[in-house]
Amino acid sequence: MKPRITLITLAVDDLQRAVRFYRDGLGLQTPGIVGAEFEHGAVAFFDLQAGLRLALWPRASLAHDAGIAVGRPSRTDVSLAHNVRSKDEVDAVMAEAKAAGSTIVKPAHDTFWGGYAGYFEDPDHHLWEVAWNPQLLPDD
Repeated sequence: MKPRITLITLAVDDLQRAVRFYRDGLGLQTPGIVGAEFEHGAVAFFDLQAGLRLALWPRASLAHDAGIAVGRPSRTDVSLAHNVRSKDEVDAVMAEAKAAGSTIVKPAHDTFWGGYAGYFEDPDHHLWEVAWNPQLLPDD
């Protein structure tokens, strides 16, 4: 398989609340909720970086589309990482997430691998790591 990840979908319990958190709280750009005219179609897309988008989709709609029962979410199933260029930027993003209403799970700290990182969770308990990894600095 050639790796070609272009979309990360997060199942959410309240689409409006999730959009407010990511758009208004974290400042991610979105045209808003689209597809609401279709049963199980309401979704919101956010551009993350070239060729990659984040989708927020109601948990029941994702389960319906996959043909499975709605399952119980687990905070430790997946973690998304946001890598930044400095320790100060980690602190700034963590503060922005907290101000947006997230729960700080683990405050930013020096790591055993030589970086600096912390964790927060969004209103649907999706775990995000904010990290400064000097070996994997972003291009921009």
